[in-house]
Amino acid sequence: MKRRWVLLIITANLIGLTVLVFIYPHLMVAPGPLVSAHASLETNCFACHAPLRGAVADRCISCHKVADIGLRTTKEMPIVPRTPITPFHQVLTAQNCMACHTDHTNPALTSRERPAFSHALLNPAIRENCTSCHTAPKTAVHSAPIAQCTLCHSQNGWKPATFDHARFFVLDRDHNAACTTCHTTIDRRQYTCYGCHEHTEANIRSKHIREGIPNFTNCVSCHRSAHDRGSDRERGDRSKRERKSDD
Repeated sequence: MKRRWVLLIITANLIGLTVLVFIYPHLMVAPGPLVSAHASLETNCFACHAPLRGAVADRCISCHKVADIGLRTTKEMPIVPRTPITPFHQVLTAQNCMACHTDHTNPALTSRERPAFSHALLNPAIRENCTSCHTAPKTAVHSAPIAQCTLCHSQNGWKPATFDHARFFVLDRDHNAACTTCHTTIDRRQYTCYGCHEHTEANIRSKHIREGIPNFTNCVSCHRSAHDRGSDRERGDRSKRERKSDD
């Protein structure tokens, strides 16, 4: 008899909890309050969630039309942002809203972070063309007409940039010049030291011939900065190698 009463109490509690989940789902199962833009949906979980499936993209784009995202509001009013933005939702390979968005703010006792955007969601043609979404800052390093962003930046994070120019050549004294002085092509891996009036090919060649270096192609193999004239060992070893290659 006692066991029967225990089962009845447990069953009644389960039924009560089930009913409460459907009547007050925002109080029973919500991970946290909704963001202010969706505050009107606070008591209507099924506006975004499907039973037994969780939040589904189909319900998101029933209000947020993909073609309008970033351009118009859900009421079809033009969006005028404070800073220019590039609509990119239209070129995603799949509409997976939850990959980047979570409309519930963090519960008081947790520290869940907002999902990070993944460039893998973009169409491959857009993914490899950074300037289709990003605008380069107005700095000397970004002065090239067409930037090769991947030489310095990763799609895992815009900052920090991974390129350290000093590893190859220190930009000191008179060498703190615009990138296009030395890099005359789009490929920043290529460079020339004949971009200023002192470093003409004829002058440099005559100086190196007097030093016993008749052939040279890679200046930074001996000269790493404006202060570096190249060590005697470097000049001698290079001269030997180049004479041997000529033989």
